[in-house]
Amino acid sequence: MAAAHTPRESAHAAARGVCRALGGSFAAISKWERELGKLRVLVNTGELAEGEEEFPDDESYPVHEFPEIAGFVHEQWAGGGESSAWVETAGALPVAVVAPGEPGGGRGNAQRVAALRRRGRGCCVVAPIVLHGRAWGELYVARRTGEPVFGRADADFAGVLAAVTAAGIAQTERLAEARRLAFTDSLTGLANRRAVDMRLDEALELHRRDGVAVSLVVCDLNGLKRVNDSRGHAVGDRLLERFGSVLSLCGAMLPGTLAARLGGDEFCLLAVGAPADEVVKVAGELCDRAGELDLGEGVAVGVASTGDPIGEVRSARRLFRLADAAQYKAKAARSGEPVVAGRHGGTDDPVVRLADAPDRRPGPERRRFRR
Repeated sequence: MAAAHTPRESAHAAARGVCRALGGSFAAISKWERELGKLRVLVNTGELAEGEEEFPDDESYPVHEFPEIAGFVHEQWAGGGESSAWVETAGALPVAVVAPGEPGGGRGNAQRVAALRRRGRGCCVVAPIVLHGRAWGELYVARRTGEPVFGRADADFAGVLAAVTAAGIAQTERLAEARRLAFTDSLTGLANRRAVDMRLDEALELHRRDGVAVSLVVCDLNGLKRVNDSRGHAVGDRLLERFGSVLSLCGAMLPGTLAARLGGDEFCLLAVGAPADEVVKVAGELCDRAGELDLGEGVAVGVASTGDPIGEVRSARRLFRLADAAQYKAKAARSGEPVVAGRHGGTDDPVVRLADAPDRRPGPERRRFRR
């Protein structure tokens, strides 16, 4: 679990480990989704029955069918006690629920019993997973029909394993949140420059290996300083947020496109695999929609794509310089349409020559793209 990068990977590692530790033939981890009132299965592992998938898209069960999760177990936690695991069997005798103070206490769940019989399993042990003092979900381990039934010691051990699982899930969630914050612009919710750099490096590797088209749309929001000076930074922030929404909407027209704020009034779209003409079309739509905002003065947009005749692109820096040079031309000409590198003369295009010039722009651009 410590090596997992996502909550799903963490749950998968936990389920496999717990299944081995308890000598089970099958294990699953489910999450209690309070807002939807259901237990959603995150992962199944081991011997899967018909209809079961390792990573189900939508295997879920109404919580009211499992009152021990939403009811007495939760009350036990709320009362300051420790959560306890229990055992259920598919035999003819009443189901045995193993819990502190209630050995074989008979809190059987008809749905679980029916599921055990239907899937050829003889017994299961269920342990609540508690995260931050609240019911988070459950750990479920089953054995085949004919194998020894789980006992009290197994239930106690399952409770310990559930606590370890909870700690691992908590760590993964913290890392996921830290990762999200590290790659997200706090004002707009878009990706930030760090995320663009990483995605662009990966995309260019695909381009070099498989010839996949990589396109960069760089945008400079016009009039932000004037809005800040005349109406205040709160209104300026609102302009940035509104444009971020427009950028996200336009980026969604190209599946898999990353929408990002590079910093200040500069934004970009990074498209991988889309034809250059489709990217230019979306860039034009972006210009139109930005011009309709009731704040600001539209946007200057430059496009550079490996699908156009711009010469060899060996580095992220070169593609950025090409797109930025095109955006610089658009801003200087007050163009209401995107300027596209390489479309007016290939490598002799004025935009390409501008990008390749050693001293084409003043210091801010060079500082911004220094890595």
